[in-house]
Order: sequence, then C-alpha cells, then structure tokens
Amino acid sequence: MKLIKTEIINTSTGKIQGYISDGIQIFKGIPFAEPPIGDLRFKPPVKKQPWEGVLEATEFGPYAYQGFTPLEMFVQEVKEDEDCLCLNIWTPSPDDKKRPVMVWIHGGAFVTGGGANLTYDGSPLTNRGDVVVVTINYRLGALGFLYIPGVTANAGMLDQIAALNWVQNNIEVFGGDSNNITVFGESAGGCSILTLLAMPAAKGLFHKAIVQSAPVLQPNPTLKSTNDLMNKFGLKAGDMMALQNLKVEEIIKAQDEVLAEALEARETEIMGFRPSIDIEGGTLPIHPLKALMKGEGKNIELLIGCNEEEGELFSKFNPIFEKLKRENLESEVANLLKSMNLESESSTLIQKYETARKEILPIKPMDLLNAIWTDYIFRISGINMAEAQILHNSNVYFYIFTWASPQYESSCHAVEIVYAFGTLDLIESETGLKWFYGSGPEAKIISEKMMDAWIAFARNGNPNNDNIPEWPSYETERRSTMLIGKEFKVVDAPFEKERVAWDGLLDY
Repeated sequence: MKLIKTEIINTSTGKIQGYISDGIQIFKGIPFAEPPIGDLRFKPPVKKQPWEGVLEATEFGPYAYQGFTPLEMFVQEVKEDEDCLCLNIWTPSPDDKKRPVMVWIHGGAFVTGGGANLTYDGSPLTNRGDVVVVTINYRLGALGFLYIPGVTANAGMLDQIAALNWVQNNIEVFGGDSNNITVFGESAGGCSILTLLAMPAAKGLFHKAIVQSAPVLQPNPTLKSTNDLMNKFGLKAGDMMALQNLKVEEIIKAQDEVLAEALEARETEIMGFRPSIDIEGGTLPIHPLKALMKGEGKNIELLIGCNEEEGELFSKFNPIFEKLKRENLESEVANLLKSMNLESESSTLIQKYETARKEILPIKPMDLLNAIWTDYIFRISGINMAEAQILHNSNVYFYIFTWASPQYESSCHAVEIVYAFGTLDLIESETGLKWFYGSGPEAKIISEKMMDAWIAFARNGNPNNDNIPEWPSYETERRSTMLIGKEFKVVDAPFEKERVAWDGLLDY
C-alpha cells in the first residue's frame, strides 16, 4: 500500500519526511548521533552531522546489538547493527501547538530491547492525549556499558542524553513543547531515568519522570564483567583499542558467555552490564538515590511504582523455584541478597515475611521468595527514591500495578507496559502475546485509565483526571498508593510490614 507522506520537516540535522497513518504523523529511524563504530566504539556519542537531501523516515532503524536473556519469548527477530542511534516520533501534527512530549526509554536489562518494539507504538497515546511520543535506541551490553575507569563508562547513558538533546533542539517543529518533556521507562529504562537524574550532562533536558518497575543501582558488577570480557580475549584490563579492533560478533559472543556464566554461578542478576558510578570520568559521579537526597532532581516531578508480583516473571523460568522447599528457601534468599552483602539477614527477612503474609494460606516457599524478590529489587528501592524526592519536591506519586497476567496469574514484571501505551489490540493481533498481557473489555478499561493518568502527568505533573479516583501525592505519614487493576483505588501504606522489614538494610 502506498504511504501518505507528511510534509518535509526541517531539523537541525537535515530535512525529514515521514508518513501519515490513521491521522497520526510518524517519523521513524531518525539518527541523532554519528554511528558509534570504529574509533567511536565504546566512546561517548558524537553529534550527528547534517545530511544532504531529504531523509525518508518511514522505516525503523536497526536495533542495538541484542544480548543474552533468559526471557526468550519476548525476543523479536530484528535487524541489529552498531549503527543504531536513532529515534522515532509520533505526533498529531507538526504545527506550533506545543504539546506535551513523552520520551520512552526501553527496558531489557541493558542487553536487549529497542525503541521499535511493537509494544511501544506511540499512536494510541498520541491519539488519546494529543501528545508527542518519542522512542529511542541506545547502545546495550558491553558496547554501551563497558567500564574502564578513567577511559570509558556509561556510553549507553550518554546515548540517551544525546537523544534528549536532539529532542530538546528539534521537537517543536514536530508540534511538541521543549519546555514540557516527560521521560518514562520500565525496568532498565526506569533505572536509566533514575540514573539520568544524577548525571550532570542530563540537567535541564526533561521536566517530569515516570519510572516503572526500576531496580535502583546496587553495587554493580560492570567492572568485573568488563574484566571477564577482556580475559575472554586474553587482553589486559583497559586495552580498549584492542577491543575496538575486534569483530562486533566476537564481542557479543564473549559478552553473552560472561553474562550466562555469572547467572549460572549466581553471582548477579542478568544486568551484568549496566550504568556505573563513574567518579573518574564524571559521567555519573554519585549514586542516584544520594543525588535525589541532595536535591539534584528538585525540579523534576516524579510518578514512580512497580507491579505487585514482579518476581513471578523470573521464577517461572527456573524449575528449581517451582519445586522450592522450605528448607532451601534461606539459601535462595541469601543468594538473592548477595549483591548487597545481606546474606546474614535472609532468615530474619523470611520470618518477617511469613508473619506479614500469614493470612494468605497456604504460603508456598516460592511465593515468599517472589515477595522478597519483588521488594528487594523493585518496590523498596522505588519507595526509597520517592522518599528522597519528597524532601525537595512534593509532586511525587506512587502506584502498584495489580492486574494479573493470564499466564502467570500475577502482576509480574513488564505486564503493565502495554496498558500504559494502549497497545493491547496491536499486541494481540501482531505478536500472539495475549496469553501474557491479557485482553478483553476489562483490560481495555484498565489501559484507558492508565493512559489517562500517564498523559495527565505528562501534561500537568499530576496524574489526576476525570477517569480515575483522586490520587494523592506520596508522603511518609500516609504513604498513599494508587492500586492499578480491576479497579483503581488508593490505599494507605500497602504491605507496610514488609516495607518495615527492610528498614536500615539497604545502603546504596
């Protein structure tokens, strides 16, 4: 079918022409930086030089090279390339209306994913909320997060900053407001947003943040992962030039071996390459939580939360957990807590969770492990970030997504994304993942309400709108939390006994 072309748009990097679909103007595969290849591999992104002629922005650009993941059912067959630094835009019209802008940063444990994923189609949000939606790519795995102190760090994060700079400089010609930009993201994408709040180079590039299911940076294994990768090639630590001369396929193969070996040895989660505290290079001089406590994000309005049973997604793939017995629970929890040196707390935490959940009968060992996993990685860190932010900005809102995936009968990790984007119908027709996300009239209503809250927050810094009950801001006295599920309802201090169990334990 012949595409209906948009008018030609003049940007700071050249002329662009997209296409129109169902009244939405779409621009795909817009490069925002030079290809990070050759001498630019592992280096900070270089500003895109203007191109000649008109860029036909009608097809998505390549994904960043995809790495190892145990969640194979979410992996799409995609084109991968080091030349991946591009973004995509959905807009009602490239006029001067100055609409709210929503920039999505994808998840995928910093090793998989891309802005072209069907789940992130911006058309429903754009159409429903009269907003401009942008999705971006950034380098992943070793190519994006190799850490050699004083030499290279956080290239993938700097890619995100380069994309936000391009958006700041150009979004108004697409009908967006450069003074009203919201970043939103899930999992590694949410972690990225919290990291951006602590990065000096990201200051002033966005004004609001929606953080979905974000693990806060723990003492990270990236330096060890980098050294393990170098050892695969018999290279000395820090010999980046030798790595630049290798074929990219060799690097990805070695990276995946490092990640798989670490996972098998229970040394880390699958995020073996991730943002690093980078005092030497100054890209990330301080932990995100400490940055918020200091007021580094004081001008940013924050909506943050997680899913009720995040851990279910991961445990379902491990047959050990399905058959987990009570006598083995403590060792599994100790393994989980190893990254924060909290193994000695495993027995006490289990006892506290058993007491807190005694009304849920019977209590399976796997259910306790999932509850501890969910809180340790996602919920408690989210609460900690919210508490840090309200010291300087009262516009903070907290949620827990409670709708259950049909497959897992739980609100597991990642199930909420299609509800925020309104892409349930698209996912059902194109991917066959209905079994995971759900479908039907009830699911559609949940999605519409969630979209309206996200859109309202992007527009005003407040998620309240006529389609949901009043959503109070978060504070430590009541800890008002919106439960997003079959009904939207506010509950004060949900799972409070479990929250208190972590008091004094997590020191980032």
